[in-house]
Amino acid sequence: MKRIQPIPGDEVTPKALYINRREFLRAMGITTAALLVAACEPAVPGTPIPGFDSDIVTAKEEALDYNNFYEFSLSKHGVAEEADGFQISPWKIQIDGLVANPQTISFDELLQRYDIDEYVYRMRCVEGWSMVLPWQGFQLNKLLEDIEPLPEARYFQFQSVYRPDEMPGQVSLDKYPWPYSEGLRLDEAMHDLTIFATGLYDESLAKQNGAPIRLVVPWKYGFKSIKSIARISLVAEEPPTFWKSIASNEYGFYANVNPAVDHPRWSQATEIRIGDSQRRSTLLFNGYDEVADLYKDMDLTVEY
Repeated sequence: MKRIQPIPGDEVTPKALYINRREFLRAMGITTAALLVAACEPAVPGTPIPGFDSDIVTAKEEALDYNNFYEFSLSKHGVAEEADGFQISPWKIQIDGLVANPQTISFDELLQRYDIDEYVYRMRCVEGWSMVLPWQGFQLNKLLEDIEPLPEARYFQFQSVYRPDEMPGQVSLDKYPWPYSEGLRLDEAMHDLTIFATGLYDESLAKQNGAPIRLVVPWKYGFKSIKSIARISLVAEEPPTFWKSIASNEYGFYANVNPAVDHPRWSQATEIRIGDSQRRSTLLFNGYDEVADLYKDMDLTVEY
């Protein structure tokens, strides 16, 4: 494979992320004939993703140093330092609501219960920048099989932790509706592309990236992929979500990546890939066309 540019040694992940052909295609969400390619190269930062010439795995240093995590800091480059004292072990997740098997499970138990696979996904921020990230984790639908949603369950509600003694942003931004919360329709949560991420670049999640466990929904804007999850509830009605409760005209519940629907303060037609100076066209659903059937009854020219 032709490399787009020489890769400096300090940008190459110490351990290459090898993914076999079947797992790679599944992880990328490649199901349409036009996108089927032979995937036999490791996902190494700085190299193109097979079949996607413009998609380069983001350098590890960029992904670890450029983060939105307001619980710690409004500065993208300041999150890692502010999160240094955040305690992620032991970690427990409460699972309740409309489920047959409510439970509280530790992070270590999750790692033992579910096989961890690798998923190379595009990530698009609502602010207009993007990355390509090699996650490790498991599909959320595996957890659904174990907790058994009741017939009346229609939505997932996720909550992060509330620890103002460890999260300075929860103190300085005291008017915000902490803890951070997000939600998905049940069919969105069940889709094979939706994962709980437990690692990044073949290492445990860094604190600034949402350790020890976070949601990743690659066809939605990044704020939907809640970090440091502490509670999961199944509910019958659309749950309130953090950014929608702050500014519903700017941050919708669905938040699907959509070049045709602008943010009220900027266009979503193009994006900047971190590490690249050239703008590129934004793809509907961030390029994951296989989720389109989830929204076939919605007007995608106004949906947000």
